[in-house]
Amino acid sequence: MKNDIRDLQLVLDGKVRLVAIESWDELRVLETLTSVAVQRGTSLVVWSITEGMRRMDFKGSRIENAHEVEAALRYVKADLQDGMYVFFDLHPYWQDNPLIVRLIKDIAIAEGVHKPTLILVSHALKLPVEVQRYAARFNLALPSEDELLAIVREEAANWSQKNRGVRVRSDSKTMQQVVKNLRGLSHADARILARSIICDDGAITQEDLPELNKAKFQLLELEGVLTYEADVARFADVGGLVNLKRWLAERQAAFMANNMQDMPKGVLLLGAQGSGKSLAAKAVAGLWGLPLLRLDFATLYNKFFGETERNLREALALAEGMSPCVLWMDELEKGLATGELDGGVSQRILGTLLTWMAERKTPVFVVATANVIKRLPPELMRKGRFDEIFFVDLPEPKVREEIFRIHLERRELALQYFNLPELAMLTEGYSGAEIEQAVVSALYAAQARQVDVGQQLLVEMLQRTVPLAVLMAEELTALRNWAANRTVHAG
Repeated sequence: MKNDIRDLQLVLDGKVRLVAIESWDELRVLETLTSVAVQRGTSLVVWSITEGMRRMDFKGSRIENAHEVEAALRYVKADLQDGMYVFFDLHPYWQDNPLIVRLIKDIAIAEGVHKPTLILVSHALKLPVEVQRYAARFNLALPSEDELLAIVREEAANWSQKNRGVRVRSDSKTMQQVVKNLRGLSHADARILARSIICDDGAITQEDLPELNKAKFQLLELEGVLTYEADVARFADVGGLVNLKRWLAERQAAFMANNMQDMPKGVLLLGAQGSGKSLAAKAVAGLWGLPLLRLDFATLYNKFFGETERNLREALALAEGMSPCVLWMDELEKGLATGELDGGVSQRILGTLLTWMAERKTPVFVVATANVIKRLPPELMRKGRFDEIFFVDLPEPKVREEIFRIHLERRELALQYFNLPELAMLTEGYSGAEIEQAVVSALYAAQARQVDVGQQLLVEMLQRTVPLAVLMAEELTALRNWAANRTVHAG
């Protein structure tokens, strides 16, 4: 709060008569303004539609005949002292009301040594055009990691006090992750989420992190072009991809260190459909213990000029609000494919994305997936956009065995009834998704025939499957040839 008080003092020293503060945390705003008023030796008066106008002194007395908006603003305009007048949620009253706008402007442009300052406070403030250039905007600083840790510890102590001294169970690693995932929230919101994960069972564990991230996502109102992926895959559920796993493990500490100069930026995963790119993207968040946001390019596009780029900018800004996080851009080529028939939208989208990738100041790790490399613009492929480009090929025999094992165990099918090496041999050219679908088909068939799932039935389902490697043999060969000397093999 000390920095907020100092910064607001500097704003007021500039003799600005109109200040706009956007914040959900009204109590903290009022605490900051009260401290500023005490230090400056000026009066502080607060107006709201429910309470009218009242002085923030020991008496807290109301000012008569100043409950209505117009009367309250006229009272401020007539004051000849250096007081601060705080108006909460005034923005609905200036819509289609030129008188209210003019009163605000009169206060903002008033000349004289001793004139009051009008401070507008709300969760969102779009000032009228007539007064925008006269206003100074001020935002409360978000809590630091030390402050967030103190908030979590305070809530833990409060819970302990209410529960006969029972201590909240946790460990240092989990506490550090909780603090990092609370970043970007106000003091009040961070306290609410910290309290929610403690009060359930008196513990702060790894199991609380997904719920914490989901609650933060909902709190920041990110729904729309961004989707929160709650079911983040465990990295053990990804067969193969040894090189990718090793690469990520080596860079996890650097990303978590929050040093933007050397922080890993992201990876591009290139490969055929069903090869496991999407699962790998989910697993990055699972491995690093971070929230996963999916950017759906299909929801970005809008028929009105400029709206698509604005949607992308808002989505990227909201992802920064969830940082540290993993931002998954699935099937990137569908959103950035170059063309001459879209009025230049794809080029503007590309420009917006490239600028953000180069200039972002928050820990957002990008995992982009693509199926058709030729449809991606060359500007995106330049070295430095992504830390590395990985080629995710169809799984090899040992990896296919592992994939069979994962999906059979997930469905509680006893492995001793299956010959995994034989299944791996029979599935040359199959993707992980096709193997999983064969297991699912075997379950359906077994239920219909009222028999148990076994080797023979699973082989039958596999023989009915025509893999993508056969249906799109030419495209897959071309993709492999392109990737041979340009990418790192993920396996």
